[in-house]
Amino acid sequence: MKQFFSVADVDDLRGIVEEALRLKKDPFAFENLGKRKTLGLVFLNPSLRTRLSTQKAAIQLGMDVMVMNMDKDGWALETRDGVAMDGTTVEHIREAAAVMGQYCDVLGIRSFPKLQDREEDYSEGLFKKFISFCGVPVVSLESATRHPLQSLTDLITIREHWQQDRKPKVVMAWGPHVKALPQAVPNSFSEWMCKAQMEGIVDFTIAYPHGYALSEAFTPGATVTNTLEDALQGADFVYVKNWSSYEDYGKIHPVSEKWMLDNGKLALTNQAKVMHCLPVRRDVELASEVLDGPNSLVIQEASNRVWAAQAVLKRMLEQLSKR
Repeated sequence: MKQFFSVADVDDLRGIVEEALRLKKDPFAFENLGKRKTLGLVFLNPSLRTRLSTQKAAIQLGMDVMVMNMDKDGWALETRDGVAMDGTTVEHIREAAAVMGQYCDVLGIRSFPKLQDREEDYSEGLFKKFISFCGVPVVSLESATRHPLQSLTDLITIREHWQQDRKPKVVMAWGPHVKALPQAVPNSFSEWMCKAQMEGIVDFTIAYPHGYALSEAFTPGATVTNTLEDALQGADFVYVKNWSSYEDYGKIHPVSEKWMLDNGKLALTNQAKVMHCLPVRRDVELASEVLDGPNSLVIQEASNRVWAAQAVLKRMLEQLSKR
C-alpha cells in the first residue's frame, strides 16, 4: 500500500477488516516492523481521535512519530504554481512536502475544505501535490472529500458487532447542525458502504432531507430516501452525520421535519446500534438519550480508530520493507 486516500486503495475489503481485528487482539505482534521508521503527522486543521489514534497505532508498530501543526507551527503554504510569492505565503508546497519526505518514512495529512468553491475542493489539489512531491507513502487523515480511516473504522465496528448470518441493514441518516459541515465523512462512509454492499457484506440506505443529496460518485448502488422514518424501518445500524449541500455547495437549507434521532425514532429500527464519528452536538445532531443509551456504539467506534490506522500503517511498512 503506497497511499491510503479512499476505498479504491484497498484491494481486499474483508481482509483489511479482519486484519484490524487481529491487531486489536494482539496490538504488539508487529512492533519490530516499524523500528527506526518515522511517521510524520501534518495537521492543517484540528483533530482529537485521528491524531491520538494514529499516534498510538504507530507506536504499537514500533514507529517514532512527529507531529506538525501547520496552522500554528509552520509557514503559510503556497499551493499554486506559476505565481510570484509576494503575498502572505512564505513556503511553497513543493519544497515543504519534499522536505517532510526527507524526514519521514510515511506521512499523514489532514486538511478540511473551504466550502466556497466546489471544483477547487473536489479537485483534492493539496493531497495530490503532497503525494507528488513528498516521495513517501501518504495516509489521508481527512481531506476535502473523504475520511478513509474513519470509514474503515466504521466497517470494522459493524463487523465486530454483527454476528448474524444475514447482511445487516446499514442506514446513514442526516442530522441537524448549527453550521455548514463538509461532505467528507458522509462521502467516505457511503463510498465504503457501497463497496461493502457490492461484496455482499451489508445493505446500505441513505436518508437526507431535500437539498442534501451527495455527489452520485459516492453513492453507487445505495438506496436513497428523503424520509427518515422509512429508512429506519428494520435498520440494524444507524450512522448519524450532518453535512451541508453539495449541489448548492456549502449551504444550509431550512428543514421543517424533525431529523434528530431520538428514542422514539430508534424504536422504528431492529434495535439498531447507533454510530457517529464524533464530535457530536448533543440534542442538536443526536439526542443525549440515544448517545447515553444501550444502543450507542460511539465510544467503541472511536476506540477502533486505533486498529484501522494500525492495519493501514502495517501494510505501508510491509511495502517499505520490500524495497
